[in-house]
Amino acid sequence: MRRVVATGIGFITSIGNDKDAVRESLRELRHGIEPHPEFRDERIPVKLAGTIKEFDTGATGYDEWTIPERYDVPREVLRSLAPHSIYAYCALEQAIEDAGLSPEEVSHPRSGMHTASGGSPSRMYRSLDVLHQRGVQRCSPMWLISSIAGTLNFNLAAAFAIKGSSCGFVSACSSSGHALGHAFDEIVNGRQDRMLVVGGEDGDLEGIIPFAAMRALSTCSDPDRASRPFDCDRDGFVGTGGAAAVVLEEMETARQRSARGYAEFLGWGQASDGFHVAKSHPEGNGLASAIECALRATRISPEAVDYVNAHATSTPPGDRSELLALNRIFGGNGAGPAISSTKALTGHGLSLASIMEAGFSLLAIRDGFMPGSAHIENLDPAAGKLRVIRESIDDAPKTVLSNSSGFGGTNVALIFRAL
Repeated sequence: MRRVVATGIGFITSIGNDKDAVRESLRELRHGIEPHPEFRDERIPVKLAGTIKEFDTGATGYDEWTIPERYDVPREVLRSLAPHSIYAYCALEQAIEDAGLSPEEVSHPRSGMHTASGGSPSRMYRSLDVLHQRGVQRCSPMWLISSIAGTLNFNLAAAFAIKGSSCGFVSACSSSGHALGHAFDEIVNGRQDRMLVVGGEDGDLEGIIPFAAMRALSTCSDPDRASRPFDCDRDGFVGTGGAAAVVLEEMETARQRSARGYAEFLGWGQASDGFHVAKSHPEGNGLASAIECALRATRISPEAVDYVNAHATSTPPGDRSELLALNRIFGGNGAGPAISSTKALTGHGLSLASIMEAGFSLLAIRDGFMPGSAHIENLDPAAGKLRVIRESIDDAPKTVLSNSSGFGGTNVALIFRAL
């Protein structure tokens, strides 16, 4: 079977806008959560978010955006981008540079792209407002391609001249997990030699606050305590935006160009809860099945897993469901893998979450550490004897499991192993 290796990563996140900044934040448990300027309205009960620094994409017109000077984005590309698309463009540039790919290698029939995002609610809202107030002829011709769910794929495939397979995935908070998994399959099955995988979210008012109507967001006003996965007193998740990108390559293809890989992507599994449109299965059945599928596919035993980057978003039922699933897989003798949720630092990136945390897992493997699960004061008893680590550990995991779950009961489990 063809083997797959991750050779490049890129980040625009609340805890850093490149791999070095992200690594240090993870090691030192520095979070990126603060008051969001768009949440000041007294009618909004939520005040905090994992904010993106160095960028200002709040203006309607792209010509008013602030983007770090290191990125030279052509005007004809910018005009059809949503906020998360510019984050993704920059993260993908980082990943391509990190992997050492030439423009010819990126724009090649054997190089494809998979993306994940929920579209841009803010761009859609503003365009619909113009439609109703002033008429369709006053709407931007780039309205649709900058806002609907496929916007990330449309724009990046065109901007980077992708000639291989391309597809956008929309399965809520497991979207970028599906994008990574199916990208793996493209390479293993011989259809592509290289896949660029990108996830992004705007992280603004329209993208985050609708979850307050579901009572899913934390109303805590303390940035140091609002996002606290696995804590007994958690009261919901903290939203975030940004982007992350990973370059996957067939191992021999990477070796031929002397690429330095982060880790091998061993395989993945997926399963559905078959339970509820928005709630996780109360016993964690779907996630446990997804993990079991991933372990079977990779021929890895539960005992071989050293670290689990949990999906845990800091919602009471969701975290409990995952703890029960992990107990089922790894048992309760206290000798299992180290477990943490890095969402305590970043906030929950929705469709971005899986690839962002896969990137964190790759950093952990190559740079020799396991990030702690911050802000836990009283560990949920549902954890049992699971080894939930509260501080970062300077110990290199050999095999890492990264979980994701989304609306409709979708669950994805990814497994990476040191080279």
